[in-house]
Amino acid sequence: MRRLVYYIATTLDGFIAGPDGADPTGPDGFWPIAEDYVQHLVAEYPETLPVQARQALSVTADGVHFDTVLEGRRSYEIGVAAGINDAYPHLRHLVFSRTLTEIPDPAVELVADDPVATVRELKQQEGKDIWLLGGAELAGSLYAEIDTLILKVGALTLGEGIPLFSRQATFDPRTWTLVDHTALRSGAVFLTYTRVND
Repeated sequence: MRRLVYYIATTLDGFIAGPDGADPTGPDGFWPIAEDYVQHLVAEYPETLPVQARQALSVTADGVHFDTVLEGRRSYEIGVAAGINDAYPHLRHLVFSRTLTEIPDPAVELVADDPVATVRELKQQEGKDIWLLGGAELAGSLYAEIDTLILKVGALTLGEGIPLFSRQATFDPRTWTLVDHTALRSGAVFLTYTRVND
C-alpha cells in the first residue's frame, strides 16, 4: 500500500515558514540553500524540485519516491503569486481547498472533499508514495494518516513562525522510528522516520 509522506523543510525549532507564511526559499526568504543541499535534492529527491528548479538544473529524472503531491490552498497560492500555476507538472498534483472554485492550471486537481477520505482512497491506488508538501493546516488535518516523516532540518532557528502541524491537529502522541539520516557539511540534516504501528 502507498504511504503518505510528510516531506518538509523545518528549522531546528520546528517551523516550516515565518509568521507571514511566505516562501522561505523565495527571493526574500531566509532558508540557507547550500550547494550540497541542492546536490542532495537532485540525487535523492529530484521529483520534489519545482519545475523552474528542475529546468535550471537540467533535472529530467523521474520520481524516485513520489508520483503524487498534495498541498493546501495557501501553499499553492504562494506559487501562483510567483507566476507558477503548476510547480510540479511531472507529478499528479492535488490542491485541497474549500474556498477556491477553480485552479488556473487544468492539470492541477482541486479537491474540496475531506482530505482524510481522499488520502485513504489514494493509498489504495497503485503507484509510488504520496508526498504531503504542506502547509501546516493540511498536515494538521492529515496528522493521523502520515506514515513517514522526512524532515529536511536546516541549521537555523526562527523563534516564531508556522509550525510543522497547525493547532488544528488533535493531541495524539505518536512514536516514530529513525530509519535513515544524512548530515550535510553545510549543516542541514535529512531525517527519515516511519511511524510505529499503534
